Amino acid sequence: MKLHFSIAAAEELRERRGGRYVLYSVCLEGFLLGKVRYSQLRRWDAQSCLCPSALHSSSGFIRKIKERVTWSSVEASLLLRRLFGSTVPAFPPKFYLAMTKSMADERRSQLEQYLQNVTLDSNITNSDVFIGFFRKLQQDTFKIETQRASLDVYLADGSNIRLDIQTSDTAERILEVTSYKMGLSRELIGYFSLFFIQDHSDGALSVVKKVAEFELPYVSLQSMKELHCKLGIRKWYMDPSLDTLLMDCRASMNLLYIQAIQEIERNWIKPTEGEMQELEFLQKTANKRKFLELVREMQFYGYIRLDPCICDYPEVGCSADIYVGSNEINCCIKLPTNQTKEVSFKISRLRCWQVTLLGAEKDGEEETLELRFEYRDSDKWQWIIFYTKQAFLMSSCLKKIISEQMMKASKEAQEMEVKMPESTKNSKKPSIQQKQVVHSSFIPRRRFLVQPNKEDYVFEKIKEEDL
Repeated sequence: MKLHFSIAAAEELRERRGGRYVLYSVCLEGFLLGKVRYSQLRRWDAQSCLCPSALHSSSGFIRKIKERVTWSSVEASLLLRRLFGSTVPAFPPKFYLAMTKSMADERRSQLEQYLQNVTLDSNITNSDVFIGFFRKLQQDTFKIETQRASLDVYLADGSNIRLDIQTSDTAERILEVTSYKMGLSRELIGYFSLFFIQDHSDGALSVVKKVAEFELPYVSLQSMKELHCKLGIRKWYMDPSLDTLLMDCRASMNLLYIQAIQEIERNWIKPTEGEMQELEFLQKTANKRKFLELVREMQFYGYIRLDPCICDYPEVGCSADIYVGSNEINCCIKLPTNQTKEVSFKISRLRCWQVTLLGAEKDGEEETLELRFEYRDSDKWQWIIFYTKQAFLMSSCLKKIISEQMMKASKEAQEMEVKMPESTKNSKKPSIQQKQVVHSSFIPRRRFLVQPNKEDYVFEKIKEEDL
């Protein structure tokens, strides 16, 4: 799944010997991951004549790689193209003349695209070379050395699991340890993820972002101190029918149960008065299975609720409560006339989307993010825009929905093929028509909203491995 990398800023600094260099602020889903020089990234990508097949045949070389996970970013960077060869996208070329402003902007954009495209291959993002580079980058940027530390992982009911970790432990490692302490079956870990969560003084809760598997939660929490975030574990799938796969494990069923209670208490799930009475009875009798079977049929169960935001539909300046899940983006929109309107944007009618940084209107203000998508309504395509700090999270939810739909369609096609008579199989195999979905990379813009043009988007058929 392509990750939401962006380079939000670049600053020119002076070296001790008088030379100058540019330091790029690499962000993941809108939050600073680390600062890096062009030369560091270039060495990471460095070409070599040693091909992947030769590496696999050399057990000694692979052993050395595994032994040196703690290499510096410069040392680790030399291995990326050696290991993965042509699967690594082209690296932005080096300039041999002094860079003009337009050249600097072009390089920043190219590096941004490179980081996004390099994550298309899960073999790369799961490799020690990739993880080691970004581990070192995070630690160096925030000056946090590897050492023992305590880390709390919060459950939806407010309780927490205290872990004894290394500050350099990745989210993948921390999720595994958390799951082990809870007794969660190893086969079910993939249905859950770690999130950064914000509790507000009025009792509201915000899911800030999903933590990437290679990210260092301890370091990220230190860098997000002003947001007062905590690390939480929540389910990470958008299709409620997948609940049935988790019901035979006590730990996973309990996680679903306490999350459902939390979302009911915060009015994310909207049961009727009669349903609420039945849920309260099941909760008193601790009948978790029946509770989950009932709540699964209720409005917005399995959805992720975003904070209230501003949208331009059906007119500019409307406020909206957004729920993303199942096959829709559901919006409760408050019109300028104070009337409310509920709108459901079906994912099947969505053609493309993009996340854009608009910049701050005034110095000192937070920069604004927007998510816009092209939507077909009554045979007419139009752009719908949401101005929300959770634009990246919303984009991740859309990717997850489409990925699950494609996996489900593929499974159904395989089952259909097995059931078909042999003669029919040979005559014509069923084909799955993949939905044409397009989304651009992160696009930084400043101050003014620019109407999109064709050059802003990347048109392609999305494959499962691209999501």
